[in-house]
Formats: sequence, C-alpha cells, structure tokens
Amino acid sequence: MAELIPGPSFFIGKGDDTDLISFGSGQPDLPPPPEAFDALKQYNGFKYGQIQGEESLRAKLAEEYPGAKPEHFVITNGASEAIDLVLRSISKSGGKILLPRPYYYSYPFVVGYAGMTAEYYDLGEGGKINYEQFADIAPGCRAVLINSPSNPTGTVQDIETLKKVEALCDRLGLYIISDEVYKDLIYDRENYLLHGKHVVTVNSFSKTYAMCGFRVGYLYSPDEDLVSKVVEMKNHTSMNTSVAAQVMALAALSVPASYVEKHVKIWKERRDMIYAGMLELGLELWKPEGAFYVLPKLKNSGRVVSDLYYKYRMISYDGAWFGAPDHVRFSYALDASKIQEGLRRLKKFLETDYRAY
Repeated sequence: MAELIPGPSFFIGKGDDTDLISFGSGQPDLPPPPEAFDALKQYNGFKYGQIQGEESLRAKLAEEYPGAKPEHFVITNGASEAIDLVLRSISKSGGKILLPRPYYYSYPFVVGYAGMTAEYYDLGEGGKINYEQFADIAPGCRAVLINSPSNPTGTVQDIETLKKVEALCDRLGLYIISDEVYKDLIYDRENYLLHGKHVVTVNSFSKTYAMCGFRVGYLYSPDEDLVSKVVEMKNHTSMNTSVAAQVMALAALSVPASYVEKHVKIWKERRDMIYAGMLELGLELWKPEGAFYVLPKLKNSGRVVSDLYYKYRMISYDGAWFGAPDHVRFSYALDASKIQEGLRRLKKFLETDYRAY
C-alpha cells in the first residue's frame, strides 16, 4: 500500500533532488528583476519601519489604483497576512465568510482562526461563478471572497459577473475580499479591479515579480476604518514588514513593463503545453486563463498524489486540500523540459498503476 501524504506542508523545501519533478508549490522559477537586488547595494536602513508600511512604497502603489491614497494601503508579510488581518478585523460572532470552491487551501483555516464560519459557492462550468447560486448564499454573510485568477484552477471570472457581485455586495453592505495575487498573470485580457466602499484588494510581489521568499504583500481599501483596525492589529502582532524587502519591492515597481510581459508569455506557453498534454492523456480539466495551475479530474486523488510521489518522483497536490476531491493540482511553474518529462511519467502512471484503482 502506498505511503500517505500528510498535506501541502509535507512538500515545503522538497524539490532539490535532480530526479524529483515538482508540480507542487506555486512558486515562480523565473528570476526577480535585477533592479530589486541593486536597490540593496547602498541600503543601510535596518531600524524598525512603519507598521502600515513604508510611505514611499505605499505612495508608489497608490499610483496604480485610481483615486487611491497612500493611507489606503497596508504592507503585509505576503498576501496571506493581509487576508488574515482583514478577517480578524471584521470578525463578528456567528459571522460567515463566503468562499469559492475550489479554494486556496488556507482560506477555511484563516476564517476559522478569525472565529467565523466558512460558507461556499461552487465554481460552475469553466470554473466560473454561478451568479444565481452566489446571490442566493451571500445574504447573511459578513464578507465574500473572490479569487481571480484562481488558485487552484487558473480560471478568471467574467467582468460582467464581477460587476454583478459588486452591486449585490454594495446593496447588502458586505465586504468583498478580492485576492488578486495573480492579477498581472492573465493571458487574454486585463485584470478587472473590483470597486466599492467595502472592497479590500489583496495583492503580493510573490507572483508578478517572483519574490515569494521576501514576503511582501499588501491590502488596499478605501474603507479607512478597516485599514485603521488592520494597522492596530498588526502593531500588536507582526509589527512592520521587512523594510529591506520593501525597498526591493519599491524597486520592482519601477521595472519596465516588458519584464512582466516576458514572464506572461512564458507562462502562457507552459499553460498551452501542459493543458494540451493532459487533454491528450484523456484527462478532463478547465483551461487556465491566468496564474499557473491546472486541476484535472483524477479519482482517488490522495492515492494518486502518494503514488506519483513515491513511485514516479513527482510532487502534486491533492485537490481535496482545495475542496476538490478527485482532482489533482499541478503547478506549471517549472521549466518546459520538466513539464514534458512530467507528462511522460504521468502517461506511464495512467497506463499502469491508475488502471488498478
């Protein structure tokens, strides 16, 4: 019997083995902009920073959001801290947070840590929001969470649907938490920025600028009361985000647009390769429109992940961790040659071990 895989954390730090192919962690293998490193050559500011984030970085970010001011931003330890702080700041006894399903695997946990309960809306055909279902569940919730492009599906929500969500949540007085960490990695159109007095936009430098380990994220909201609550909570928890990493993030914002465009071209080429390859293998999956994930249907997904790791030297993630049992998530944030080899191993698995399930 195959050994059991305990969860995503099992794979953190793995992947250095030359024979091991990791389709696991969503971590860009492309380099950060050299300007980010150059910014540290003369840097010597190693004192505590502002809890809300360095004003120079917040001011630069404000230029990217129409009508925004530096005080509308909080710089956080990655997007994950931003979501955690927002949820705890709006926490209410008996509160419900409406999450997409499939969801990023941490969402239900941080909702629980904030003392609230997760409700779900299921992504429908093509990985899109079924607005009628969404509108039926949203009343009575404290907030709704939108993740577009999505982790783990790579799907991007239609603009008209997002506008309906805006109007509904504005009418109901609900917070919208818009997780947009992949907003710059969309293949066929520009990102749509959700609007509203209670909209909180969450982003990160991890994906766009390949700066995962530097842990710089942020939240943006015109709701100044919410921003104040977040800053107060951060003041008594993590305090300031790394000031050196913020210097690097500021430098990254000044790189030419060609840096991101070049990366998006690479992601799209890899998307086309893995999507076509999995269709050729007979797998059923949604076509990603952004980010760098595919989520094919594979029965007994926990066993699949275990066998692929122990027998075929491949890391993948069980869809059950994302609220999608009998699916497996593959990240294509790795070199094309490894994707091709991974597809070859997956074909062998499907033709042998998988037939016995």
